[in-house]
Amino acid sequence: MTQKGILAFSGGLDTSVVVKYLQDEHDMDVITVTVDVGQGDDNKKIAAKAKKLGVKKHYNIDARKEFVKDYIFPSIKANALYQKKYCLATALARPLIAEKVLEIAKKEKVTSLAHGCSGKGNDQVRFDITLRSGSNLPIIAPIRDKNLDRVTELKFAKKHGIEIDTVAKKFSIDQNLWGRAIEGGVLEDPYNEPPDDAFIWVKTKNLPDKPTYLEIKFEKGIPVGVDGKTMDGQKLIEYINKKAGDAGVGIVDHIEDRVVGIKSREVYETPAATCLIEAHSDLEKMVHTKHENKFKSIIDDEWAYLAYSGLWQDPLKSDLDGFIEASQKPVTGTVKLKLYKGSLRVVGRKSKNSLYSHEIATYGTESTFDQRLAKGFVELWGMQSTEANKLQKKRSTKI
Repeated sequence: MTQKGILAFSGGLDTSVVVKYLQDEHDMDVITVTVDVGQGDDNKKIAAKAKKLGVKKHYNIDARKEFVKDYIFPSIKANALYQKKYCLATALARPLIAEKVLEIAKKEKVTSLAHGCSGKGNDQVRFDITLRSGSNLPIIAPIRDKNLDRVTELKFAKKHGIEIDTVAKKFSIDQNLWGRAIEGGVLEDPYNEPPDDAFIWVKTKNLPDKPTYLEIKFEKGIPVGVDGKTMDGQKLIEYINKKAGDAGVGIVDHIEDRVVGIKSREVYETPAATCLIEAHSDLEKMVHTKHENKFKSIIDDEWAYLAYSGLWQDPLKSDLDGFIEASQKPVTGTVKLKLYKGSLRVVGRKSKNSLYSHEIATYGTESTFDQRLAKGFVELWGMQSTEANKLQKKRSTKI
């Protein structure tokens, strides 16, 4: 029986090299699958490259709507930022891509599953766990299995006539609708400022001299409109990516803890994610009690950790999804953002479910809040703290 491997194929350096390794070293027929999650690639060009590499069959799957509905929207509801910074763009896409690969794998009756992840990154975890959850087939990962470095890959690509674009020679890029990750090259020195040519979505110079405003409408935690226009999820994200990116908003540059224990310098472009998560989080503060907000922040952090760590299939994530979904019932309203030369802040919000009351909060004469009630509250609220403090002072005096 002819060995047949299936590979999630982007057409970039890693996956192109993997095709040749599977063919030459494993004597395999290779089937490639490209899953469109909004990376903006030319699918015809990728299919042509796969053909040129000698793959037996190539599939292109448009999963953008599914990506938005089942992955991005839940992450907005969870205010999902790994280590308070990263919007999980790549992390969210990997389990979806792996699921689509499994669908084709069953259809084609392949004998092995393959991916182009290294042994240093997080994607190997995300792919492996999803693939193992849905199949008992062996997983081949040549970049990891052979301990290949980027220089060796580039030499291998040149030797086999594999074309690599200019940006990929300078950086390792992963991109989808929710964000763009930039790694490698000069960025491996964490003190080096990213060069301007690393960025495509976010302007870094000649920014507008006037502020840009965004008004984002939410219904039950889902963004449904922007600037007075109702839009589907994909168009809304693309609109905000462009508008916020032109205002210089959405660059994230931080030191990140990978799943495998490595600290890495990560640079991202996430204009829409930055705006939508900030707006959603602010709206929650208006419609949730302080107890809900405090507890949900713990849930959100754990959700982001699970998604980042490749544990999309873990039962705990499903449990957290249930809580988060229930919490979104009152999260309906509009948030106004002000973007100016790379800065972002919320400047207004409104909701029919708002717990903010002008009559209670105002310092004006129309206030309905009886300040005299506060005296007893404050005394009871701080009773244990003040008594403990007095006792501590007595002990120190005796010493």
